[in-house]
Amino acid sequence: MHHNLCLLILVTLLTACASNPVIDVSQVDGALTPARVMESPVDSHGKLALWGGTILDIQNLKDITQIEVLAYPLDRSQRPLQNKKPLGRVLVLQSGFLEPTVYTQGKSLTVLGEVGDSQQGLIGETSYSYPVLVAQEIHLWSPRDDASQTKFHFGIGIVF
Repeated sequence: MHHNLCLLILVTLLTACASNPVIDVSQVDGALTPARVMESPVDSHGKLALWGGTILDIQNLKDITQIEVLAYPLDRSQRPLQNKKPLGRVLVLQSGFLEPTVYTQGKSLTVLGEVGDSQQGLIGETSYSYPVLVAQEIHLWSPRDDASQTKFHFGIGIVF
């Protein structure tokens, strides 16, 4: 009985630590960056890409949600590396409704999807051509999901 309880606790703890997304990247073209898509949009259209970044804006339209993202390179766990140089802005299109209070500005996400037709938009008064990713899977990172860094904490737990 004691052995089963210890095993159950161990499995629960290990599952709680597994915060990395499980996204099948076997068909993803790893060289397909937002800049490369804009260089050759015809060759990129319909290919699978895995991009991530920081949410800048979200708009729920009639049947689709549009997320404007500042893209960053991804680490081994597919988390955006916000300490690296940005790769540009992209639009992520997700069918249906996404809750704007959940997908808020500043949160990190990783998206697997097909490259779609680029869209023209404005950043302030400047015209911008956005590469588009039609989402198949979206992983929204929690601020506590710091999978890219290992942290050690030492201390004495005394509370008054």
